[in-house]
Amino acid sequence: MKSYRKELSFNTTKRRELINITPDIQKCVSESGIKEGLVLCNSMHITSSVFINDDESGLHNDFEVWLEELAPEKPHSRYRHNDGPEDNADGHLKRSIMGREVVVAVTKGSLDFGPWEQIFYGEFDGKRRKRVLVKIIGE
Repeated sequence: MKSYRKELSFNTTKRRELINITPDIQKCVSESGIKEGLVLCNSMHITSSVFINDDESGLHNDFEVWLEELAPEKPHSRYRHNDGPEDNADGHLKRSIMGREVVVAVTKGSLDFGPWEQIFYGEFDGKRRKRVLVKIIGE
């Protein structure tokens, strides 16, 4: 069994962003040379997420609205976590909702998705460099 590891990095420009990282992950699969196996992608930050869904702008807007209703950013004073120097409690909660990681099958050297599935990096406390771990195992 072979193993491959790579860290992807992103410089986000907004506090909250959704970035389609599917091409980056497929490139990792190609680099790995693994034809049959599994890919694990996980956010390496506690206020961001990796998840699978449709790459459709209306849905992305719906995520933004829905997450903001569930865990509003402001007022910052509503969260005990923000009593110190932090102002990102909402980002921690949004990450809990959206999840830390995804696992995707690799078949014949490609990501084995259902219709419309894409991998996204969700940023909930951005404007700085962030990382995603890609770990691939297989033959």
